[in-house]
Amino acid sequence: MKHWLILITGMLALSLSACTTVQTTSGGAIGVDRRQFMLVSEQEVEQGAVESYQQELTGAEKKSALNVDSQQVTRVRTIANRLIPQTTAFRADAKDWKWEINVQKTDELNAYCMPGGKIMVYSGIIEKLKLSDAELAAIIGHEIAHALREHTRERVSRAYAEQLGLGVLAAVTGAGADAMQVASTITQVTFGLPHSREQETEADRIGLELMARAGYNPNAAITLWQKMNQVTGINGSDFLSTHPSSSNRISDLQANLPKVMPLYESASKR
Repeated sequence: MKHWLILITGMLALSLSACTTVQTTSGGAIGVDRRQFMLVSEQEVEQGAVESYQQELTGAEKKSALNVDSQQVTRVRTIANRLIPQTTAFRADAKDWKWEINVQKTDELNAYCMPGGKIMVYSGIIEKLKLSDAELAAIIGHEIAHALREHTRERVSRAYAEQLGLGVLAAVTGAGADAMQVASTITQVTFGLPHSREQETEADRIGLELMARAGYNPNAAITLWQKMNQVTGINGSDFLSTHPSSSNRISDLQANLPKVMPLYESASKR
C-alpha cells in the first residue's frame, strides 16, 4: 500500500508541475521572472473577485462607510490613476482590466487589489500612518503588483493542489469525510493568509517600479515600511497580518532602488 501511495502522489506531482507553470508578467526593469504554479483559470479567479468585491462594496455601503470623504477618495483615485498606466510595463492586458478604486471608512490599517484591478484602500492606513502621496503610492503599487502577478490565483491553485493530493490519499487509505473536512480547514488557513515571503518580495519590487514610473519617489517605500514596523503592535493592523513585516524587506527595497531611480528621474522630467 505504501509503495502505491508514493507512486500515485509522485505521478500527481509530476503531472501538475509539468503542465501548469506560467509566466504572468514581464520582468520589467526590476527583473521579476519567477514562473508560477497555476491550476485554476484566470477567468475563474477574476469572476470570483468581482463577486467578492461587490460584496465588500455592498457591506461598506450598508455601514455608510463607502467613499465617505470625497477629498480622500479623490486623492486615492488620483494616485491610483497615475499608477495604472504603468502596469503595461509588466503586462499589456492590464490596460483593459475593469479597474475600480474605492475607499472604505474604517480604523483598520489595510488595502488590497483583487484580481482584475479591484482596489480598496481603508482610511485607517492613510490617517494613522499619516501617509504622504508617495507613501500611499507605494501601498497601492504594492497591491496592484499582487494583482498583476496573480498571487491570489497562485494561492488558490496551491490550495487546490493540496486538496488533490489529499483526495488521492483518501482514495488509497480510505480516510473518512471528517478527516477530509479537517484537512480542508487546515488548507484554508495555511494558504489563505498570509502572502508568502516570495510573493511579498515580488509585490515590493514591482510596486517600487510602478511608483517610480508614475513619478513618485521610490524612497517613500522605505519610509512607508519604517512606519509599518512602528505600528506592529496596534490593534487592527490587518495589513501586517496579510503582508508580514520583515527585517529583510527594507534592505531588499534599498538594494533595488538603483534599478528604478532612473525611471523616477525620467518621469519627473515629463
